[in-house]
Amino acid sequence: MYRFLLSRQWVTLTLVALLLVPTMIALGIWQMNRYEERSARNQLVTDALAADPVPVERLAAPGHAVTRAERYRTVTATGRFDTDAEVVVRRRTNADEEIGFHVLTPFVLDDGKVLLVNRGWIPADGPSQTEFPKVPAPPRGETTITGRLMPDETTEASGIKDLEGLPDRQIMLINSEREAERLDADVLGGYVAQTAPEPASGLPQQLGNPGKENAALNYAYAVQWWLFAAAVPVGWAVLARREARERAAKAGERAAKAGERAAKAGERAAKAGEGTDAGTSGAARSESAAV
Repeated sequence: MYRFLLSRQWVTLTLVALLLVPTMIALGIWQMNRYEERSARNQLVTDALAADPVPVERLAAPGHAVTRAERYRTVTATGRFDTDAEVVVRRRTNADEEIGFHVLTPFVLDDGKVLLVNRGWIPADGPSQTEFPKVPAPPRGETTITGRLMPDETTEASGIKDLEGLPDRQIMLINSEREAERLDADVLGGYVAQTAPEPASGLPQQLGNPGKENAALNYAYAVQWWLFAAAVPVGWAVLARREARERAAKAGERAAKAGERAAKAGERAAKAGEGTDAGTSGAARSESAAV
């Protein structure tokens, strides 16, 4: 009944199904791993934002790379802004996807060390991209700021190319080691995205809270791939049974037609036999009459 499974068509279909099932299972596992990774990152962000503020020097130091657990931690610092050494970071967008600059201002701590502070976004409304934009001044004198601790930026993590030959006081990526060389000072690793105090003029626009990754989407994709993997053998079995039924029905039809043809042939043979018998009887009667 299922000998058709040995045909070239069905062997090919079976091999494809056998290949699809483990592939879909593997894709589901990969999506589930992505879900777990994103969920873990989201939890780190949640924990960091919920943690109590700490002095920045408790987490950061010159040459120290900000870790995943330290990223987004709320820190405080007391010192003064050094606007003479201020630079802007090119090709940055605000919440409305408008292109402008981030303002990076050195913040000199009481002990002489320097903290890089990203004060926020300003529009690129100057006459050209080569000129240093107008930057609203920060508070004068000693002040205390609050912000989120961030790691140094890299091309791999941000997707931003670190171009060379930029105009004076313009950079592409925030890198504490490079800024330490430029400033000739002890610069704490990473930088701080300022959240307080807010600027009186509304500019620079301070950076919003970090968004969370959509981990639930990866979970849904994983379940989807596994459902597809389960559907493949079910679909194969349904097709095989349908094929078997269709072949059995066609075989029955052929048998019925063959039976009908055999019956008709029998009827014709019977009629022919009756005609022969009648002819034989007539000839016999004629012979008897002649005698």
